[in-house]
Amino acid sequence: MTLAVTAVSGQLGAAIAGALIGMNTGETIVGLARSPGKAPDMGIDVRPGDYDDADQLRASLAGVDTLLLVSGMTAPEDRIGQHRNVINAAKAAGVAKIVYTSVQGAEQGTAFSPVIQSNRQTEADIRDSGLDWVIGRNGIYIEPDVDYIDSYRKAGEIANCAGDGRCGYTTRPELAFAYARMLTEARHNGQTYNLHGALLTQAELAALMNRAFGTRLVYRPMPFEAYREDRIAELGEFIGTVIAGIYQGIREGANDNPSDFTTAAGRPHQSWDDYFAALGAQQH
Repeated sequence: MTLAVTAVSGQLGAAIAGALIGMNTGETIVGLARSPGKAPDMGIDVRPGDYDDADQLRASLAGVDTLLLVSGMTAPEDRIGQHRNVINAAKAAGVAKIVYTSVQGAEQGTAFSPVIQSNRQTEADIRDSGLDWVIGRNGIYIEPDVDYIDSYRKAGEIANCAGDGRCGYTTRPELAFAYARMLTEARHNGQTYNLHGALLTQAELAALMNRAFGTRLVYRPMPFEAYREDRIAELGEFIGTVIAGIYQGIREGANDNPSDFTTAAGRPHQSWDDYFAALGAQQH
């Protein structure tokens, strides 16, 4: 079997390819990247994989049996067509199965909903493709909060518009472990999985951060518009609005979902106590 992973120059794609390599089950692993030279050296064949270039995708998917499609990062209105290029190239190249990294979130009514709607359209396109398929709906990465610790420490707080909403967080290594199994085990075919660990409120996240980093962070809820303006000022219009929309959805319960991680991965998601204890150990 030959397995291909798109976007291997990105963090999630590289993590999934690395998890497949680590399984060492005998499959040939191929990476696709828009800029192959930017992909990490993992000892695999990395081919060009620009989502806008249908002919290039078709050539690069020659001989591939199963494909992992990492959701694109462009604006929602562009993403649907790009993903269709990958799906159509996969069909033309004889790929038998597509696994797609989708995301959880509110399908209506938030600033993140256009992204969710584009992902749901791709999910529908994959289900209608005639190929075998598995869809993962990722929880929210916890790593950006961890990477933001210096800013949180300086502010003395975590402030956003999520309120008391519970969120299914996850990590890239845990997702990579699950996707490696979704790619290689036929029992997952035809399934749509929510992939995240135990649900957390922002106050619970602050407490975990305090334990790991020795901080005294508190959580301060903000109105959506104030938070959106704050994020746009730091991150720009598109990303700032998307981030604010994610937290808007958390407040409204869009990320308070049952998790299918154990079914997908064959083991439970890492606990947040263990995750943050390991982070704390790295500080000493």
